[in-house]
Amino acid sequence: MTNNKLETISNLFEGKEIRSIWDPEKEDYYFSVVDVIKALTDSPDPSHYWRTLKYRMTKEGNETVTNCDTFKFESKDGKMRNTDVLNTQGI
Repeated sequence: MTNNKLETISNLFEGKEIRSIWDPEKEDYYFSVVDVIKALTDSPDPSHYWRTLKYRMTKEGNETVTNCDTFKFESKDGKMRNTDVLNTQGI
């Protein structure tokens, strides 16, 4: 993904924000995995949930984790932080 051709949009899932990026070159959306987990599980710590899930998936040889890209999204504290993202098919 090239940073200069991406635009940030916000999506809502039952009132919960899911950060996403549109990649015009690949014509696909990339979604923050942690945001999707938060929306679907109501986990009190979606980052920890994702780390544990990612570890287990890697151990099992699941390729979804291999296909994860990272993108810098603004976090709650206002800082730009790397976040794992998956495309529409990966999610």
